[in-house]
Amino acid sequence: MDHILLLKMKVNSIIRKISIGSDYKNDAMHYALGQQVYGGHEICNILFDTEELSYSIFIKKDNEILPWKKFNKNMAISIEYDLEY
Repeated sequence: MDHILLLKMKVNSIIRKISIGSDYKNDAMHYALGQQVYGGHEICNILFDTEELSYSIFIKKDNEILPWKKFNKNMAISIEYDLEY
């Protein structure tokens, strides 16, 4: 994937961690920047798309960025923002 998709998405905040699921402590899936996933890939971006009202997770390996997961606004989502600007 090229960087054009990342540039087209309207990002309004820097997201550090996203948790998907209604039971945060017991059953939610947690995804954080820098987390190793999917055979050596690393989560490099978690973005909110203001047009589609969805969250997308991008992974990176060997300088190639790929879309990995996308969650719509209808799911139970908890967000942690990066406080270091």
